Amino acid sequence: MDTIYALATARGRAGVAVIRISGPMAHAAAERLTGPLPEHGRGLRLVRDAAGEVLDEALVLTFAEGRSFTGARVVELHLHGSRAVIDVVLKELADAPELRMAQAGEFTRQALESGRLDLSQVEGLADLVDAETEAQRRQAMRVMAGGLGQKADLWKRDLLRAMALLEAVIDFADEDVPVDVTPEVTATLRRCQQAMQTEMDGVSAAERIRDGFEVAIIGAPNMGKSTLLNHLAGREAAIISDVPGTTRDVIEVRMDLKGLPVTLLDTAGLRESTDAVEAIGIARARQRAKDADVRVHLVLPEDFSQTAQGPNDIVRVGRSDRYDIDIEGVSGLTGEGVDRLLTEISERLAARTLGAGVAIRERHREALSAGIDHLDRCLALVSGMSETLDLAAEELRLAVRALDTLVGRVDVEDILGEIFSSFCIGK
Repeated sequence: MDTIYALATARGRAGVAVIRISGPMAHAAAERLTGPLPEHGRGLRLVRDAAGEVLDEALVLTFAEGRSFTGARVVELHLHGSRAVIDVVLKELADAPELRMAQAGEFTRQALESGRLDLSQVEGLADLVDAETEAQRRQAMRVMAGGLGQKADLWKRDLLRAMALLEAVIDFADEDVPVDVTPEVTATLRRCQQAMQTEMDGVSAAERIRDGFEVAIIGAPNMGKSTLLNHLAGREAAIISDVPGTTRDVIEVRMDLKGLPVTLLDTAGLRESTDAVEAIGIARARQRAKDADVRVHLVLPEDFSQTAQGPNDIVRVGRSDRYDIDIEGVSGLTGEGVDRLLTEISERLAARTLGAGVAIRERHREALSAGIDHLDRCLALVSGMSETLDLAAEELRLAVRALDTLVGRVDVEDILGEIFSSFCIGK
């Protein structure tokens, strides 16, 4: 394992900047800068260059091998967060022959390789770093705490028990086995399969929490769509005009809606148009609205009851401040009905997150799907003649292997580069 270093906090002026050094030579390299390291793992030290000039005073934290985030020896220098201090200390570290600058995500990769984290926890950590809303934070914390790995280990333990029973029957095929193991094996496989299916079914909801939901505001021209978007965004995100067809493309605004990540879409007014550019915008609006998680229809009062509503549709009278009606409406100009609309949107989206578990990525879904398929074939073979039990045991081994890919024990080298490239330098 190389000894690596990097700035672990964001660049720029700040109260504190943290430089992390990790690897077998971390303590020796830090001692050249600070002198003797703190005996109890933390202490104030003067940081000096090779000529003995004081560069800064830092809080120094030391971690023994096996007791750090990376699993290797680690030293953290908590410096004053000026660019000048950061640059001069990084230059001193760069001159050390036993050190090199860390690559993106390399500290976390050390943690994976030393067994401090499994692959699903690494993915959870990446999501935690990128989390913008409370729902994203909570989901990332569940995954980073090892929730998926714990479930995979439980399923694997049960499958190994079933495999042992099958192997016993195979090994003693020429003798009378006193107990018929088929009922226990079948019950175990079906229990694991059902649990894996439930987890796989929740991947879609978990992905939406991580990547965000889309809410499209649609309707005819001049129904107050852009005004409503601007009100929700708190800024002039869309151009407002009484001229029909002002909005030509889909305008997106990202927001935190009661802890959920939501992208609001202001779409072109839906109408028949001979303008080629507007027609393209209308076509895009129809497609984005079709794909959105929730569609907010802004309509005229006389069209309210005729507008079709599905489970993902909310209908409101647009620019309701202009009408004296007893129908639910919304006005981006006055704010009338906005709070009620946001509550209904958040309730619709929250209902779609209820099935989310700790499998949160397409990679997880594929591994679970492969495992379930192998268990299907295993169950069919177990219920057949005794001469198919060796094939059933092989299908069971393949199911266990699929579970191992969830936490990075096998066949994941090809995806490590993609995962760690999403990390910043210093993490």
